[in-house]
Amino acid sequence: MTGAIALPLHMQRDRYDPPSRMAELRERPGLEPVTTPLGLRAWLATRYEDVREILGDAQRFSSAGLPGLPGADPDERAGNLLALDPPDHTRLRRLLTGEFTVRRIRRLQPRIEQIVTEHLDAMEQAGPPADLVERFALPIPSLVICELLGVPYADRGDFHRRAAIQLDLTRPLSERGAVAAESRAYMGTLVDRATADPGDDMLGMLVREHGADLGRAELIGVASLLLIAGHETTANMLALGTLALLENPGQAAAVREDPAVTAPAVEELMRFLSVVHSGMPRQVTRDTEVAGTTLRAGEFVVVSLPAADRDRALVEDPDRLDVGRAASPHVAFGHGVHHCLGAPLARMEMAIAFPALLRRFPALAVAGEPEFRSAAVVYGLRHLPVSW
Repeated sequence: MTGAIALPLHMQRDRYDPPSRMAELRERPGLEPVTTPLGLRAWLATRYEDVREILGDAQRFSSAGLPGLPGADPDERAGNLLALDPPDHTRLRRLLTGEFTVRRIRRLQPRIEQIVTEHLDAMEQAGPPADLVERFALPIPSLVICELLGVPYADRGDFHRRAAIQLDLTRPLSERGAVAAESRAYMGTLVDRATADPGDDMLGMLVREHGADLGRAELIGVASLLLIAGHETTANMLALGTLALLENPGQAAAVREDPAVTAPAVEELMRFLSVVHSGMPRQVTRDTEVAGTTLRAGEFVVVSLPAADRDRALVEDPDRLDVGRAASPHVAFGHGVHHCLGAPLARMEMAIAFPALLRRFPALAVAGEPEFRSAAVVYGLRHLPVSW
């Protein structure tokens, strides 16, 4: 069963925007007490500099202290980079970094362009109207990450369902934990298959080159995180970003007509939308101070990425979408040791998909009421009806 819940302040949105109270908090000294969806009392950071300070200091602010979901696999933390601190985090991330360099990701560009074109062809052939989430925004990053990892694309229906439940805050914690265990069990079958016969995909590479250093549980954890993160965040950026562009026709025209705008447009959309609310809460490891607030060892801190990316300390007129502005050092991909490993892949997918969509369908328009996905770990859209 699902139902409405009272979202904590740092997870509330007014369409694209954080609630107005977040702007008020940025102007006040100190951090704000909040309660997380897991019921933890925490301190909330909203200012850009404070958020960067917390995310950039893994020694004072640990990612490893968050309680797990009830019913989840006892090994759920194994291989989950988001729930690890250095040196364990460093060891695992180093094994993956080479696969996500800009140079390595560029090799995927022709295949990503082909995938985008195929989905645009299918949309055009089927004709309007269409749900952009179902026909374009979700399947493209799903197929890319499946091919990269070595996950059968035929299984996408099941892993989409499981990912949606795991990230849905309206679901009971016990259900989300059980589905997380189900997801790990599924990935375990793929790890066992790759161990027996390593392919040319990333899972096969990890088995061949690092199998002696990685246990089965770690392989499962790494692959599970990459599968969910590799399609959920980019899919929601593609859907929500398209809606933002369509509601700002001048911005959409710039992306459609000027290739030089593409890269800064991706960064501006990331900053403006910041679909990941906060990432993992951090646990304070020793008594310290941030923004004049005394934090005690054992307490938790939460950062608001959308609020930080709307801080005037980052850009002028931050509540305005401007795809022509110079790229900013936003925190939508995080910051510090947990900065998004797949950022180069996400950037490439968006840089290909947004202009291709707008050029193929220059008359693309919203054809109904978008359904926002509010009570979720990753913000976005469930449905976006469009016509052309």
